[in-house]
Order: sequence, then structure tokens, then C-alpha cells
Amino acid sequence: MDLGTVEELVAPRDRAELPAFAAGDLLLAGGTWVFSDPQVGARRLIDLTALAWPSLVDVPGGLEIAATCTLAELAAAPVPTGRPALELARFCCDALRGSFKIWNAATVGGNLCLALVAAPMVAFVAALEGTCTVWTPGGGERELAAVDLVVGPGQTCLEDGEILRSITLPEAALASRTAVRQVSLTTYGRSAALLVGRIDAAAQQLVVTVTASTPHPVQLRLPADVSAEGLRAAIAERLGPGDYYDDVHGDPAWRQHLTGLLAEEIRQELAAS
Repeated sequence: MDLGTVEELVAPRDRAELPAFAAGDLLLAGGTWVFSDPQVGARRLIDLTALAWPSLVDVPGGLEIAATCTLAELAAAPVPTGRPALELARFCCDALRGSFKIWNAATVGGNLCLALVAAPMVAFVAALEGTCTVWTPGGGERELAAVDLVVGPGQTCLEDGEILRSITLPEAALASRTAVRQVSLTTYGRSAALLVGRIDAAAQQLVVTVTASTPHPVQLRLPADVSAEGLRAAIAERLGPGDYYDDVHGDPAWRQHLTGLLAEEIRQELAAS
């Protein structure tokens, strides 16, 4: 889609060339959303891909994923013996229901910051205890847990002028056992519920991350040997009937049922393994 109000394209080669935030600025990465909807009031595009961040970097204690890493690059990442949880990457990319053209352009950071309820990258980085590094205006940076980035449909906790730089997944989470479940109302539809379970061996906990069925990610930490009744009670305590999302992709009551059903399947799978 043509963006008829855009007057300028900025392609910074390093952080020093990033312009100060102004009304009408849009950050551009893959552009799969920016060029798919009318961007009323957009005046300037800031192309983050010009910064040439390495997509996937091994860092002390984990794996750093650049915000501009494409879904194709993430899905193709090798899954070494010590990082079995990286298998989630391919599953979550598939959950986007996008073609190879989308995979080659859409970015991890773009999917996170768009903050759609069904955004599968939100489930991926939140379930694996990701830490977001955010560039702040004036040259600083801050970190926040990936599970706290999205606060509602289309809403993140990022302030004007802040840029999501990367997400770091800790080695302990990458080494953990995981299980994932996803359901859509139609065969190739948007996720109505996308849940990821993980065994935190150090804390002896079952960590269940609920997305798509709720307006923002919800994470439950339970004893690793929690019973079906204990899991059901924990979900009911954390999520009431009014806490489930309502749109054309699923009724809240159905999503509530799905959440309980899929969480129990995850519990059983991880207990059996």
C-alpha cells in the first residue's frame, strides 16, 4: 500500500544517526504491517534494517536475537543438543500462518511491537524468559522481561522514541524441556489460544505461558509436579471469565475452555517426559 503522507525515509547506519523522535515517525523493519494498512499521519520512515544488526548472536549466558531478525532466519536457526527449546521457534513461526514471502520480510521485533493478541513471537520470547533490551532517547538503554512488553491489544510498554534493540534468551531456558499447543477457529486462521509450557529445572517449576486467548501474555509458575486439579485451580485464580479476549477469531468462553484444555495437555506431556 502506498503511504501518501510520508515525506522522508531515514536509513541510519549507526545509533548516532538515529533522528530524534517526532510526531509522525514510523519505525520500519520488515514493513509487512506498515505497508499493509493506512498509516494516517505518518510523515517519516526510519529504516532500522540499515543498522545491520546481526540477527542471531551467541552471547555469554544465552542467545541474542536482534529485533530485525526475520522469521525465516529464526525458523532456520539450528537446534543444538544443549538448546532443545529452540524447536519452539519453528512452531511459533508456523503459527503466524504467513507465506514464505512474509517470513522473509517480517521481523521478530516487528511482531512483538505490533502486539497483536495472537502474535506468536510474543509467546516464543515470553515462554523462554526473554529479556528485551530497549534503546531509550538520548543514548541510554533499559531492560525488561519479554513477558511484560505487551500490555494489551496493540499496546506495549514502550515510550515514544524508544526502540526495541534485541531479545536475549537465557541458556537455562534454552536447555529446558518444553511443550506447546495452538488452536485456531479455522484451519489457517489466527491463533485463538497459543500456550507454551516449560520445566524450570533449577526452580523445580512448571512455567505455563498463555497467549492469544488473553489480551496480553499471562505466565503461571507452579510446582513441577502440580496435579490436574492444582493446575485448573491456578488458572481459575489468575484468569476469570472476563480476562479472555473476544473477537471474530474466538468467543471468550471458548477461549477459556481451550486454555484449560491445552494447559492440561502440556502438563501431561511434560510430566510424562
